[in-house]
Amino acid sequence: MKDIFTIDKKEFSSRLIVGTGKYKNFEETANAVKASGAEIVTVAVRRVNILDKDQPLLMDYLDPKFITYLPNTAGCYSSDDALRTLRLAREMGGWKLVKLEVLGDKKTLYPNMIETIKSTEILVKEGFKVMVYCTDDPIMTKKLEDVGASAIMPLASPIGSGMGIQNKTNIKLIKEQSKTPVIVDAGIGTASDATIAMELGCDGVLINTAIAEAKNPVLMAEAMKLAVIAGRNSFKAGRMKKRDFASASSPQKNLI
Repeated sequence: MKDIFTIDKKEFSSRLIVGTGKYKNFEETANAVKASGAEIVTVAVRRVNILDKDQPLLMDYLDPKFITYLPNTAGCYSSDDALRTLRLAREMGGWKLVKLEVLGDKKTLYPNMIETIKSTEILVKEGFKVMVYCTDDPIMTKKLEDVGASAIMPLASPIGSGMGIQNKTNIKLIKEQSKTPVIVDAGIGTASDATIAMELGCDGVLINTAIAEAKNPVLMAEAMKLAVIAGRNSFKAGRMKKRDFASASSPQKNLI
């Protein structure tokens, strides 16, 4: 049976979301997205040309008829900046499904959760469907869900660090308490990190730097696709119980 991934009543077959930044050019971006099998791509509204036809257009390489664009507020450090950016995105392209990032400082790029929660509540009231980049704090993520977030996106580790999931316990707690999709965002470094996120029960993974900065981005994109599938299947299958001592694989009865 198909394992459908649903965000805001829209169905997707891939649980991998990929970013479109840091690639050498749009052609490499498109090839990596294709290899990843992703159906959703994030686009930094403040940094990537979407609609200026006098400049190279991402849409010429990734057809929005087949790929869902997820405008994000990368580079915004206040609620006002983030709100302005997403309102412009809606005016330019009609986008209502968006990714909210309100950063706290330039060194860690950790989210400012006070501004993030405030922005989420305002955007939801304005009719946006908001997927929210956030800390891995179960209390904060519950508040985001309470104000109407369409997806909770806790960081695995700092953006672009490639350090993988640093707090598996919190990620698992967030997933267990959440009724909305939980998507690990930021800090994934390699395929095994993506698998771990999915084995914890997360609904999806968002990856950019680990693919774009790989020596072979297209091959890494394919690896991430397979890693997400493997982790999801492993979670659904239900892992064996851990034991303190050995347990023989072969039957112990009727030995010669």
